[in-house]
Amino acid sequence: MIILIVVVFAILGFVVSSRLKSKFKKYSQTSLKANLSGKEIAELMLADHNIRDVQVLSVEGQLTDHYNPMNKTVNLSPDVYYGRNAAAAAVAAHECGHAIQHATAYSWLKMRSAMVPVQNASSKILNVVLIASLFGGVALGFSTDLIGAIIVGAYGIMTLFTLVTLPVEFDASARALAWVNNRNVVTREEYAMSKDALKWAAMTYVVAALAALATLAYYIMIFFGNRD
Repeated sequence: MIILIVVVFAILGFVVSSRLKSKFKKYSQTSLKANLSGKEIAELMLADHNIRDVQVLSVEGQLTDHYNPMNKTVNLSPDVYYGRNAAAAAVAAHECGHAIQHATAYSWLKMRSAMVPVQNASSKILNVVLIASLFGGVALGFSTDLIGAIIVGAYGIMTLFTLVTLPVEFDASARALAWVNNRNVVTREEYAMSKDALKWAAMTYVVAALAALATLAYYIMIFFGNRD
């Protein structure tokens, strides 16, 4: 069953990722009529929201765009940083959406940030327990109930983290789309492209959340499914 879950969501993740890359490639071929680069769009959006302490930087890679709340930087991949198209506009504005969430103390982002160390610790504990199980966890002094409780607890925290991530990502996209539309950064056709690109980007988080839920349900069934 666990192999089936992994395979199904691996295939689903591959399909969504491929679709996302295809959309970005397609929308990158249409130049913005406003002729603004991703960097310029990001700086303009930050300025419009009176955010002066966030830098816009270029980072290596493809689809490596992210906002870093630790050093307050909007990090854009070269295709987005220099790009002057609907895909670049969407991604640049989306990452600025996270910067705005940070500046306004958006509740879901605060919750997600607070969960990061707990989620990281849960992942490490889970790895230790799974490795111990492979070498005979019961023989090493771990009861089946204890192993089950730790695994389910760790996966529960990790699953909660993926679920909390969803409103953070959807809200950032909503802020981005509202701003590029109201600021006339994109035309009606370009807006549709930006919206579609962000939709497929969001789907990667949806797949991750569903995979986490399925895995959690599997372990609950394995360890506690036969109990009254």
